Amino acid sequence: MTTPPSVYPYIPNSVPAVKAQMLASIGAASIDELYADIPAQLRMQRPLNLPAPFVSEHGLKRHVQSLLARNRPCGDALSFLGGGCYQHHVPAVCDEINGRSEYLTAYAGEPYDDAGRFQALFEYASMMGELLEMEVVSIPTFDGHQAAATAVRMAGRHTRRRVVLVAEHVNPEKWSVMTNYGRSDLEFRRVRCDAQTGTLDLGELARLLDASVACLFLDNPSYLGVVLDGAAIAAAVHAHGAMLVVGVDPSCLGLVAPPASYGADIACGDIQSLGMHMSFGGGHGGFIASRDDEALVMQYPSRLFGIAPTKVPGEYGFGDVAYSRTSFDKRENGNEFVGTAAALWGITAGVYLALMGPHGMRDLAHAIVCRNAYAKQRLAAVRGVRIPHASQFHFKEFVVNFDACGKSVHTINRALLDHGIYGGHDLSWDFPGLGQSALYSFTEIHSQQDVDVLCEALAQVLAQ
Repeated sequence: MTTPPSVYPYIPNSVPAVKAQMLASIGAASIDELYADIPAQLRMQRPLNLPAPFVSEHGLKRHVQSLLARNRPCGDALSFLGGGCYQHHVPAVCDEINGRSEYLTAYAGEPYDDAGRFQALFEYASMMGELLEMEVVSIPTFDGHQAAATAVRMAGRHTRRRVVLVAEHVNPEKWSVMTNYGRSDLEFRRVRCDAQTGTLDLGELARLLDASVACLFLDNPSYLGVVLDGAAIAAAVHAHGAMLVVGVDPSCLGLVAPPASYGADIACGDIQSLGMHMSFGGGHGGFIASRDDEALVMQYPSRLFGIAPTKVPGEYGFGDVAYSRTSFDKRENGNEFVGTAAALWGITAGVYLALMGPHGMRDLAHAIVCRNAYAKQRLAAVRGVRIPHASQFHFKEFVVNFDACGKSVHTINRALLDHGIYGGHDLSWDFPGLGQSALYSFTEIHSQQDVDVLCEALAQVLAQ
């Protein structure tokens, strides 16, 4: 018997009669009615082009392996990609610990059968708190983008205001997540950045600040790698009763001042740089941190782990803090809904931080800054290359402009592939004002020889 085209053997309830019965029971006239809030241009207008089912496990495995073989991971090439996911050295102990069954299968267990998970994540949060100079740190969110989206919603609830200002130079994907996540109760406005320096335009910020602003969100270092003067920004924001929410890369905090030191009320970011492989986009987990203010703490949607003495002298236990504010307790009345998708990465980051220690984090940040300084100097000497914000202090990445050579970033990156090199992330689509520019990232894994190889390859490509 032939299977109708609209019925798929691996998709439940795909029989038309069953779908019609389900729609009738919920009072919907059609599938399209359920998708009404999704823009039409984002919806697939044709059936999925699914292959015929594989009748053997061997056949399926061979097919999947052929697809995977087409990929060329960054470890097999010389990669300078960045923009939110970075190639760092991952100590072997990180993989060893997070792959152990007592963590891998129990990171989301319950307190009565998994007290060790509570302690492991408490230790992670404690080390993050020291690094950030803040007292409260959440267990990991799904990723840094969700952390930013949740942080600005926390600020909105805390201030009872609706407007969120966001620095122009923010990761476009983060902007998308933030605006989508907060669209029901927040209004987002962009703050222009200075074209010459890449820093926030303080005049524009002053014009936009008023009594309706809940917070300003910015990344420091910025998405373009520029380290900003956070103190001046914080003073302007606080003068209007708003909050400053700062996204920060924790790998810079061995050298760059943490957001709390210049007045940030909430810090957030991604922990991918703390012992996580890139893994087809990266193992990501987000963090949110703040001072220990009860009213602000009650705005956290995620679980917070604390330590307290037990009735046995000298004994301590680990458990939830203010559990009643979470969606686990309040269900549909919670601040937001949270899950457990990234808690394992918190344990991994805890292992990384414990291994590195304060001196290791300082050495990591110093190594990255030195490599960026060398790369900036060498790239500026390549004919046809310009470094737009060369006078600024950069961490991990900076913008490289190719307008003078007359070639597009896309063309240059395609040519670099022939040299076994992944060039910088193309910025021309999301930031057209920067022209034909790419974001080049340099971490502790890049040697001077790697930078020299890149510059030699670029010189050849631009001369063709």
